[in-house]
Amino acid sequence: MGVLSLTQELAIDLGTANTIIIHNGKIAVDEPSIVALDYHSGKLIAIGHQARQMHGKTHQNIKTIRPLKDGVIADFNAAELMLRGMIGKVHTGSHFFAPSLRMVICIPSGSTNVEIRAVRDSAEHAGGRDVYMIYEPMAAALGAGLDVEAPEGHMIIDIGGGTTEIACISLGGIVCSESINVAGDVFTEDIQSYMRQQHNMRVGERTAEEVKIMVGAAVTDLDDEPDDFEVMAPNILTSLPSIINVSYREISYALEKSLMKIDATIMKVLEMIPPELYADVARNGVYLAGGGALLRGLDKRLYEKTNIPFIIVDDPLRAVARGTGIALKNIGKFSFLIK
Repeated sequence: MGVLSLTQELAIDLGTANTIIIHNGKIAVDEPSIVALDYHSGKLIAIGHQARQMHGKTHQNIKTIRPLKDGVIADFNAAELMLRGMIGKVHTGSHFFAPSLRMVICIPSGSTNVEIRAVRDSAEHAGGRDVYMIYEPMAAALGAGLDVEAPEGHMIIDIGGGTTEIACISLGGIVCSESINVAGDVFTEDIQSYMRQQHNMRVGERTAEEVKIMVGAAVTDLDDEPDDFEVMAPNILTSLPSIINVSYREISYALEKSLMKIDATIMKVLEMIPPELYADVARNGVYLAGGGALLRGLDKRLYEKTNIPFIIVDDPLRAVARGTGIALKNIGKFSFLIK
């Protein structure tokens, strides 16, 4: 690794659903973006996996907060506590970790100056000296192994927890992009409301998330069909426990409305791409990253809509974090980092 410098470097994918921190090229922290606080004093009780286990199961003295909503910081104090706690989990072998931290943090491409400022302030309060930002689609493209500085068009779609980012990249810059607040969290809400309307069942966020992972699909006709998933939840009318098996076809129906919004946004970006770059995109395909890329049949659905091949990147959940790590190693070289 060479000489240990006094400056410690971290790449942070501060996501609505998960926060990933890369240190020395390795993933040091990969935890849900959630904190549990004491209701009265505001003291931190737990972060990450521990807080996630408490989510939806707390009493009046504990509250669980997801500090980010739709890709941006919704609760400044909780975000700072979470960042500080997560950075504290990075074992660096050095006691003097906090004084000089260099960070690269990724942000949604549609972020306003106020939102960028909020992320920067949170990072600085959590110990960051040198804070750089990178737009999420750019980080996802780097993480997918694309040469973003080549004079060639690459289109990337990053479906995270809070936002779906769609961008065309060429020559180290974003040519055109759209960011919408339809992503993993909205899919989870869709499943909750579907279970309520169709089956009269009151399903919590964690159960709906599990349904999405086990039988989530974007099409009603899959080659490799998952088994039905058993859901147990109280009946809304009787409050008695009811158990039903949910199939992937039902879930694809539940997600249809949200998926149509993503389809429409993809078409909008395709319309904006200059013709020379469009030819590159049609030839090379469109890259899918983020947790939403794991939705069964999504690549098939989008291919049928556009006639352009869709490629799911390796380990899509961590693509943005990997790209942020690459940007950290090339801070002096990449001109698209925001200081």
